[in-house]
Amino acid sequence: MIRYALICDAAHEFEAWFSSSDSYDEQAAKGLVECPHCGTTSVRKALAAPAVSTSRAREARSEQKQLAEMAGKVRAHIRQNFDYVGEDFAREARDMHEGRKTARLIYGETSAEETRQLIEDGVEVTPLPDMLAPTPPKKAN
Repeated sequence: MIRYALICDAAHEFEAWFSSSDSYDEQAAKGLVECPHCGTTSVRKALAAPAVSTSRAREARSEQKQLAEMAGKVRAHIRQNFDYVGEDFAREARDMHEGRKTARLIYGETSAEETRQLIEDGVEVTPLPDMLAPTPPKKAN
């Protein structure tokens, strides 16, 4: 088994295991290697330094693993408990804030400018870092 550090065109970094380097090449050529963050199949191998095993490196990997596990739990919680509203997020959040719609937990996409305006207007929103943002249902496998 070979572990590759991969990166998509949106600069999301992730790792994946393959049975051989030929296996990676074949799957990538067929568009089967997909970014778990955004769903794109435009993925390539990332530059990687050789692994040197030290106690400090092992501790850092352990911390990274714990962080990745916690982020996965946050993404799963959001997927299970929030309604995905896609690009209608700003409108939906504003409608709920102003009482035109019943309040509920939502997530979706919005521009930085729309987010800034919502916050200035007192609408409770929290931008999520890529690591915590779940893959939208339309892009999930």
